[in-house]
Amino acid sequence: MKTQIPTMPASFFVCLLPAALALALTASVAAQQESGIGFEKETTQKWEMGIEISSSGTVSGITAIFPVPTDWPEQQVKVVEQNKTANVSRISSRFVDSKKSCRIAVVTIPRMTPGSTARATFTLEIRKSRITEPEDKSGFRFSRTAKRTQRNYLGTSPFIETTHPRIREVAEAIEFGNDDWKNVEAIFDWVRENIRYQFDEKIKTSVSALDSRQGDCEELSSLFIAICRARGIPARAVWIPGHTYPEFYLEDQQGKGTWFPCQVAGGDHDFGRMPEDKPVLQKGDRFKIPGHSQLQRYARPTLSARNATASPSLKWILKEIQ
Repeated sequence: MKTQIPTMPASFFVCLLPAALALALTASVAAQQESGIGFEKETTQKWEMGIEISSSGTVSGITAIFPVPTDWPEQQVKVVEQNKTANVSRISSRFVDSKKSCRIAVVTIPRMTPGSTARATFTLEIRKSRITEPEDKSGFRFSRTAKRTQRNYLGTSPFIETTHPRIREVAEAIEFGNDDWKNVEAIFDWVRENIRYQFDEKIKTSVSALDSRQGDCEELSSLFIAICRARGIPARAVWIPGHTYPEFYLEDQQGKGTWFPCQVAGGDHDFGRMPEDKPVLQKGDRFKIPGHSQLQRYARPTLSARNATASPSLKWILKEIQ
């Protein structure tokens, strides 16, 4: 019988591998400058990321996953070191979707005895740049091929109810003009002007934020994404340690697409730019994750086991090394 081990609640988000394992983080996504955005103030950081499992009983057939940062235009990742306890038999990694927007590490542990601990951590060197907005925004337009090339970012996702009548009603009420950059900015301004920032321990849906007229970075991002998608604009969530923000997709005159970030929750009007140094853990919000039967918004640490006399505990290790 397969036993599902509970993981941390939503409030948790407040938010040198051996060659044979070939995590290949730096080759996962081409780290090249995209059309329209620029980069500045590059920082080099070291982070420790991994999991620690403690068992009060006998547990066998353990599989655990956690997100592993990968390369993006604004981010390059190098694995410096691996540390693991002897009872960890295997570590592998893979992307969870065809867009390569989320990578997970998979940890296999054959057996744990009462009172034992298993630990697997990576030390990562992450070069991260802040994103600057384009000087000339007039040439960007809604994608003509989005329904085919960006299908994953036009539909519904966990907590993002794109097709809900209330979302569609608001989306159609926001007046658009001839400038598509300003059209997306109109959605951004509407969310910021009509939804009051209020932190909540529990993640709520975009419709809940709309009805209550309040939410934190989760809800504001979800609502912005839902409204964008309802108007045919690809949008997605970006997850960094302790925070979520959205990105939207536009094309230039040559048809080349670019993902632009914005800080919908925050005091500054950061639209099309991102003054953020923390590493990107994933981009996207609709994943099939091992250990979960339903689609997930996050590739959060998850633990499952074939047999267990007591539920082991899972601790996510995520800290910057000074």
